[in-house]
Amino acid sequence: MTELTSCKTRGVGVFWELRKRLLSGLLIVRKEVAGAADDVLVTGGGSSLVVRTPRGQLELALPAGVSFTEGSCIPTPGESSAEELHFRLRITVEQSSHKEASDCVTESLRAKETYCFYCQGCMTRLLEDRVFKRVLPLPNGSWNAIVDDWCCHPDPFANKKLLPRAEDCLLGDTFVLLARDSSCTQTLTEEVSPVGTEHTQDQKKACRRVTFISCASCSSVLGEAVSPEALKLYITQVVVEPAVGDPKPEAAQSRFHFLERTIATRLLNLSNSLSTFHFSVQTPDGNAFLLLWLLNSDSIVASVPEKCVGNDSSSAVHSSPLRAARALKLLYITCSDADVPQREVVSHWEASIIAHPLVLPLSVCEELQRVINHSNSELPSSMRCMRSYEVAYLRL
Repeated sequence: MTELTSCKTRGVGVFWELRKRLLSGLLIVRKEVAGAADDVLVTGGGSSLVVRTPRGQLELALPAGVSFTEGSCIPTPGESSAEELHFRLRITVEQSSHKEASDCVTESLRAKETYCFYCQGCMTRLLEDRVFKRVLPLPNGSWNAIVDDWCCHPDPFANKKLLPRAEDCLLGDTFVLLARDSSCTQTLTEEVSPVGTEHTQDQKKACRRVTFISCASCSSVLGEAVSPEALKLYITQVVVEPAVGDPKPEAAQSRFHFLERTIATRLLNLSNSLSTFHFSVQTPDGNAFLLLWLLNSDSIVASVPEKCVGNDSSSAVHSSPLRAARALKLLYITCSDADVPQREVVSHWEASIIAHPLVLPLSVCEELQRVINHSNSELPSSMRCMRSYEVAYLRL
């Protein structure tokens, strides 16, 4: 996000989506910004893309290795509408063997390294100088459901939890399991709360009690106590950093940006490792909250609200270049707000079991819904829906 977030929009003035794999891009300009295609001029300069309209000039800083192909921007009248002008363009992408680093906790933890755990909300140090002899991934979230297909005898794991030993770190899709130590009593608090029937429409499900773990400083819920000796901490609630010298973490990152980037990174990693594109964001009681369909992971996006592209035809934009961001393009359905066509899609997903489950606390599911809905509201009107789904981008 840039200073443009302070502008209250009447609509998107200029929107870019560049596709690295396809070496192409889409530019959408609202007709209040440029009345006709001839009013729009697109040029490139080094690692930037410049759009000139009657209201002024916008400069977009592109990621390293990406550049605009001069003279390739052409209008596509068949895709334009009464409100928007659509253009197609070409880009050049330098091939690089460098793998972009992952900020996701479950991807960055290593055995025999020392780490400190911080509350994402207030950056209070929760656990310090943790050294793990073993950092192990937990089985797939649905592993217990298929044990009978692999075992010729009764399930030996029935009603048993996989718990960490003293120096273990077990990695789930959206959480880490750690053993307690003496510092936990000073930095963490516990509260036993019932969940189940009050958070679900299925009244047949028995209410179960969960011991929530919270930050003693700011009271943010961080996870659960899965046993008297083990903690479950969600990756959306904690920041983990190597303990090098006297670690001084940066100031608390915006919750909006942290959650967006954490979920986007996790979706990308899971999609690559499991070869799946369908995800069901669920609450701990197993109820689907959001259905996410990952369309592509090579997008580079940026948008400018109409109000921020100058107030009249004589004004010009003189600001620092906008920065395009890598993003995942998603189709999504909010299960609680689904209308009739969407409910049919939800039922199909549930019946076919095509979605990989991602379990998050109810409050985090609601936060994620607000993040995704905000992304949808920032898109041009022609891009907000696709059949029964809504469209959003999660920035990496």
